[in-house]
Amino acid sequence: MLERLFQLQAHGTTIRKEVVAGMTTFLTMAYVIVVNPSILSSTGMDFGAVFVATCIAAVIGTLIMGLWANYPIALAPGMGLNAFFSFTVVGSMGYTWEVALGAVFISGFLFFLLSIFKVREWIINSIPMSLRFGISAGIGFFLALIALKNAGVVVDNPATLVGLGDVRTAESLLFFAGFVLICALSFRQVTGAVMIGIIAVTVVAMMLGLVEYNGLISAPPSIAPTFMQLDLAGAFNVGMISVIFAFLFVDLFDTSGTLVGAAQRGGLLDKDGKLPRLGRALMSDSVATMSGAALGTSTTTSYIESTAGISAGGRTGLTAVVVAVLFLACLLLSPIASVIPPYATAPALLFVACLMTSGLKLVDWDDITDSAPAVVTALMMPLTFSIAHGIALGFITFVALKALAGKWSDLNWSVTIIAIVFVLKFMFLDAA
Repeated sequence: MLERLFQLQAHGTTIRKEVVAGMTTFLTMAYVIVVNPSILSSTGMDFGAVFVATCIAAVIGTLIMGLWANYPIALAPGMGLNAFFSFTVVGSMGYTWEVALGAVFISGFLFFLLSIFKVREWIINSIPMSLRFGISAGIGFFLALIALKNAGVVVDNPATLVGLGDVRTAESLLFFAGFVLICALSFRQVTGAVMIGIIAVTVVAMMLGLVEYNGLISAPPSIAPTFMQLDLAGAFNVGMISVIFAFLFVDLFDTSGTLVGAAQRGGLLDKDGKLPRLGRALMSDSVATMSGAALGTSTTTSYIESTAGISAGGRTGLTAVVVAVLFLACLLLSPIASVIPPYATAPALLFVACLMTSGLKLVDWDDITDSAPAVVTALMMPLTFSIAHGIALGFITFVALKALAGKWSDLNWSVTIIAIVFVLKFMFLDAA
């Protein structure tokens, strides 16, 4: 049955390899079951319900990817987008988390339509590479600021906007130790480095009496507080257009980049360098996002950590199925997840931020018309505390700079239209 479902022999793999690969992928991304509820609960969402929604959304998305698209790619609520959901859409813009879930659902539905009508390639090809690198780096900086804020390292300052907090506290010291530990373990290619770091900080915090141990296993919490609580009507508010676009835009590039990168690592591309069954893979992602919104979590997307399992030999959807089963088993671990403090998950966020900012090395720094928009995009995300504003200002800068520099050949009508729409948004919608 497994051979018929996943074509193991044709992909040069075995059941044992696929199981080991699935366990490897899970260990590298298991931190999401702790970090995602920690971030989303800051909006007032029930921690236990978000924990269950995170696990189930990961199970649904990963199972569809494995059983239908037959790829060793795992899905879960994405880092960066959950921070945008919590701290920008709800925290800064003042929308309720129910409306934010509605926006996530709509973005997933639009992604689904783009996948069906095969316009994804046209959209991606029309977006300049410099902006893509800037967006990825900007999300990284955004996560870094959140991590440092959660750890008390960066605090607000009336005179300078931000300042250095009291780094002598136990929380700040544990944060720094956790970050260094994760980076060192990652350098040594230790599987599950992020999760080991989170657990190590939590254990030390327990020994110091900073947190209280509440057990290891229990029945899953109720998902009722977030299940089907999304507000679709509120999400259609004209002010939410840029938010929906940001959710869609980031998910689109995140998923595409992950799929291509993972496929290259595993030799899964065809002779023309294209990814077979790409439509199925993209639809798996979009269905997972819609399902996750209905359950009560932010955008669900493909995880680049899947390359860890691919490096361990995973080549088919059986790897993804193993990951899904392990996420399902995590539903019993809510007691330990609920006691992990913010300064234990903050090192994981800062580590992910370091990985995401590495894309800046690919920017053409010799061409100011390419590098300046990338820098604007990356800097404005953390400084405005908004991924959407960073994307908008990046597009506007790119089009204006290319036009004034006379580099008309670098512009296309789709990017120009997007930039004009953003200008109109800032002039009229934001002013209102």
